[in-house]
Amino acid sequence: MKKTGVLGKGLSSLIPENDFQDSNNEQVISIDINLIKPNKDQPRKHFDNEKLIELANSIKEHGIIQPIVVRKENQFYVIIAGERRWRAAKLLNLKEVPIIIKELSDVEVVQISLIENIIREDLNPIEEAAAYNKLLNDFNLTQEEISKQVSKSRSAIANSLRLLNLDERIQGYLIEGVLSEGHGRAILALENKEDQYVVAQKVIDENLNVRQTELLVRNYYKDDNNKYKKINNKSENDIYYKDIRTKLENHFNTKVCISNNSKNKGKIEIEYYSPEDLQRIIEILDI
Repeated sequence: MKKTGVLGKGLSSLIPENDFQDSNNEQVISIDINLIKPNKDQPRKHFDNEKLIELANSIKEHGIIQPIVVRKENQFYVIIAGERRWRAAKLLNLKEVPIIIKELSDVEVVQISLIENIIREDLNPIEEAAAYNKLLNDFNLTQEEISKQVSKSRSAIANSLRLLNLDERIQGYLIEGVLSEGHGRAILALENKEDQYVVAQKVIDENLNVRQTELLVRNYYKDDNNKYKKINNKSENDIYYKDIRTKLENHFNTKVCISNNSKNKGKIEIEYYSPEDLQRIIEILDI
């Protein structure tokens, strides 16, 4: 795919200064909310329900101050910027919403969505890394070009992309906010995905900070004789329970604890990290 040049316009060219016209004198119109659909390439995949409700309450009181920026695709309008406003409006069962229509290329849409979310700090570390990766692989941009687009250093882009090398379960922890980006970068020093996961579990269980995690990782493969050593963990000693726990964690995509108090009984604990995460687990359980 052909590269495009740096946008250079910034969000000021996308977000209108008032309710009637944007900065390029493009008309704001109202359309049926059902004609609008989210952008499948939107970097942001997770939306906080509580914050959406807060935004909906604000819209209910003040209306939609900033129109939703869209691109026409056949009979529908795909969101470029303003998906949170659209979602909040749907919560209120609004029939129409204000929009501004832009004629933009695919790469420009991804760039603008990424820039908007980064500026507003709406992306979790994995969403941000995935967005950079899409610009690299799908649109053939370089890290240098991306850094100029989002006003971040090339090293920051590279460090973000490295997070995609984490075990997928750990990526889930970063998405949910259970572990920070700093924790993720520290754990990346371990190449083996299962070792990464074992360390991540210990970090969560013991509530270790980033510096403590870095120390843990540095000492992970070493004992007094500089030989391979695993972290001591009683549950890891029982192959059967470890295998069951791993299967459950892969199934629910969250931390699972199995404690066998005796030969015949024990308990299974499935962790969740938000009301949305609990609902996701309930849906998996089909109850």
